[in-house]
Amino acid sequence: MERKTGVVVPLSAIYTKDCPASGDFVALKSFADFCGKCGLSVIQLLPVNDTGTQSSPYSCLSANALHPMYIRIESLPEFADAKSSNRAFSAAYKAFKKECVYNRRFDYKKVCEGKINLLHLLYAHIEKRLLAKAKKGGANPQELPPGLAYLKHFDFEMSEFVSENPWVVPYAVFKDFKDVYSQASWKEWDEMQRHMTRRQIELRWSNRALRGSLNFYVWCQMRAFQQFKDAADYVREKGIILKGDIPILMSEDSVECWAWPDFFDQNLRAGSPPDFDNPTGQRWGFPVYDWDRIAEDDFAWWKRRLLTASRFYSAFRLDHVLGFFRLWTYNNSETTAFLGHESPYAYTERRVLEKMGFSAERIKWLSRPHIPTSIVSDLTGSVESAHEVLEKIADRIEDEELWTFKDSVKSDGDIFRTDFSDNADLNRRIRDALAKKWLDRTLIEIEKDCFVPVWSYTVTSAWKSLSGEEKSLLEKEFAELFDQKNELWKSHANEVLGPIVEATDMQPCAEDLGADLPAVKEVLPELNVASLRVVRWTRFWKEEGAPYEMLDTYPPLSVCTTSVHDSSTIRQWWQDEKSSVWAFLDAAKKIRDKRQISVDGENAIDGNSPFSPDVARFVLENCALCSSAWYVNPLQDYLYMEEKCWAENAEDERINVPGTVSDKNWTLRMPVDLDSLISNEALTDKIKKIVITHDSCGVQSGN
Repeated sequence: MERKTGVVVPLSAIYTKDCPASGDFVALKSFADFCGKCGLSVIQLLPVNDTGTQSSPYSCLSANALHPMYIRIESLPEFADAKSSNRAFSAAYKAFKKECVYNRRFDYKKVCEGKINLLHLLYAHIEKRLLAKAKKGGANPQELPPGLAYLKHFDFEMSEFVSENPWVVPYAVFKDFKDVYSQASWKEWDEMQRHMTRRQIELRWSNRALRGSLNFYVWCQMRAFQQFKDAADYVREKGIILKGDIPILMSEDSVECWAWPDFFDQNLRAGSPPDFDNPTGQRWGFPVYDWDRIAEDDFAWWKRRLLTASRFYSAFRLDHVLGFFRLWTYNNSETTAFLGHESPYAYTERRVLEKMGFSAERIKWLSRPHIPTSIVSDLTGSVESAHEVLEKIADRIEDEELWTFKDSVKSDGDIFRTDFSDNADLNRRIRDALAKKWLDRTLIEIEKDCFVPVWSYTVTSAWKSLSGEEKSLLEKEFAELFDQKNELWKSHANEVLGPIVEATDMQPCAEDLGADLPAVKEVLPELNVASLRVVRWTRFWKEEGAPYEMLDTYPPLSVCTTSVHDSSTIRQWWQDEKSSVWAFLDAAKKIRDKRQISVDGENAIDGNSPFSPDVARFVLENCALCSSAWYVNPLQDYLYMEEKCWAENAEDERINVPGTVSDKNWTLRMPVDLDSLISNEALTDKIKKIVITHDSCGVQSGN
């Protein structure tokens, strides 16, 4: 990878006077002009796939379809004719434009519904024109007036697009059903529509009575692809790399999960294991791939997905690349991800545990929650009433005041579906107490006589009851399992990630945050996949004080950045975690001293300085000393070098706050329009300096 400096931005955030409500494909050209003037040579976009009613670009309804929100209505070849001759369209367009005023956050629902409505009206106009043309015997294309030139090859264009993009057939059928069911998830449709084979989908596609409604979605995708391809070619002609973003997982409510259910394990969902902020883990809700089935098809679905993306991009970011090594999976009926497990997994066997000295009863104690009667009697007020409650869901162990869950209880969802009392509050408290106990086990019997440790096994009652010798024996076994898993994950990644990244000439870049696994560090370089370095998180976390890794030790095959879409900006970093920033800058100073490099502001800025354009430039220039080949930062962090480009409140400049649901997430707009940015010589000169610092003066790895 050649040394390059770039910028990352959500396409919707790009603000030009032609698209005040939300950025679109055409606006990308103006953004490329701005980047070209600044010397930036990489533009990274967040995903631009169709997400339906969801504003998050990572909740894709389709792996291939583009979001119709990004279509510029005025640039469509049919627009002028409809605007001048179709009253309904013209009136709707004027109303939409009146509402499309600039705001620091755009109204996702309003913009989407407004554009979809206009696109429907526009396509209805096209159909009328095509019908009139057919009544005239097809009309000689040469005789069509200039305003109707789009009709000349319309049918051929549409059929050719379908031929080149076969995914659009199930997508169109899926979207049409979504309209019929008022955008409800496909799992809420009638049985016949929920479980259609691909042959049945093709038959519905061939239904002439549905041709108009289905072709509408084909036309939207055709025009979106044309606009995006035109903009992407413009970016490429300016010598700028356009980098896309490929989410690894698909939304449960996606055309892929509906039309290709055999590619997914419908019983498992992906999430993340317990951590300090999420003690019961995170349930993401994304279905898990059936990699064996996908491999049988020679990864054709994944390869087609990457080939489609390569029409626009020269590089791509693989979101959550760790998932190609292993996923944290949990049973979909569980309400938490606490009892999840890594997939693929390595396990210990009953015979191994028995050889260690653990009896059958001891293994049962470790792998099945044991419920003291007191957990319920403390709530009900008597042992007798507690027995009545527990008998509904558990079996008593002989004459002890100790119980285990019945074999019929498969998840905590079964507990929450059981009524234990007519008193609603007491019923809730009993459910919560038993559901908490459901998680209280040290081992999970993942297959018959095969066990894996619970992620947070050290907090479980069974673990705390073990002797020091027993704990030592199990920890040794768990350590050996980790070594086995690392080899397993390395093999798995080579098998599934290798064919995918080799499907195109695009440069693959990984989002490997939190992937502190030997397998990841070994496989990514072998596959020429660039890793990610977020300066504020690139630290030796297991060492005292969590010192920063030195910038000149970042691998050349990596992308360095100051912030990501899920983090705060450098403005908030400075304001809220100044000691952390200053610790980083102190580490960066060692690089400057060693390389005899001076950075503007190093003698004027200290730990007491308020955030300012000079502070922003100082942070950006220090980060630019990294040995990562690419240095790609959020647009907001560059704009901090000019105070007129700031929002009043720093929190208004974040793209997303993970774990929250808010209209502010994913709806950021640039603070000023691109024309103003392009004419801001002071800003463009400062960005050029950052580019020069990284591209020409960056330190070399290991020096």
